[in-house]
Amino acid sequence: MSTAFDLEVNSREGLGKGHSRRLRRQGKVPAVLYGGGESPAAIFLEHDKLIQQMENEAFQTSIITLNMGTETQSVVVKDIQRHPSKRRVLHLDFQRILADEKITLIVPIHYSGQEVAIGVKEQGGEVAILISDVEISCLPKDLPEFLELDISSLELNQRMSLSDIKPPEGVDILALTQEQNPSIVTINPPRQEEEDEIPELAEGIVETEDGEPIADSTKAEPESPPSEGTSEDSN
Repeated sequence: MSTAFDLEVNSREGLGKGHSRRLRRQGKVPAVLYGGGESPAAIFLEHDKLIQQMENEAFQTSIITLNMGTETQSVVVKDIQRHPSKRRVLHLDFQRILADEKITLIVPIHYSGQEVAIGVKEQGGEVAILISDVEISCLPKDLPEFLELDISSLELNQRMSLSDIKPPEGVDILALTQEQNPSIVTINPPRQEEEDEIPELAEGIVETEDGEPIADSTKAEPESPPSEGTSEDSN
């Protein structure tokens, strides 16, 4: 069962980009609440309190209780719009949930046993995660915070697929119900550090500090033998 979260929210009458900008300047986050057989409702909540709860990874995969005055509503997060460069939430979409109605959510995959995997510990490979989350369907009471896969038995160049995950009872992995079973993790061979080959310089050639080849002035060129018919001593 997922972790419980509570948020205080208020209804808002103003709509449009201008109203949303004013709310953000006041430290609020505009949001919308929909689903559950009811009409959509425009709401807002405190940005800083929201950020505190979002620090928990389970926030996006848990049942959240919205408190609006004396009323409460159980919801899940369906979409979060974030600022592209700042630690700021711009907008939220909440979906109402019903106890007897299945919901679909994207949950993270936790890969356990990475450091002790055979392909890592004994064969020196590196874990490569190909898929980090997956969409599931279940009743609210069965909603998991994450799915887990133990890869400790994985060897070098081997792969594990989505079907290797054993979800909790009552939880369906949607891709598998659609006959899709992609690889999700593998162990690659260790990276080979390629050293640049240094060409061997010809005899009598050295390099300057800039790497330019020049003749070695410390090695004198051999003297040419005297020509035939000439004498080294002049008369």
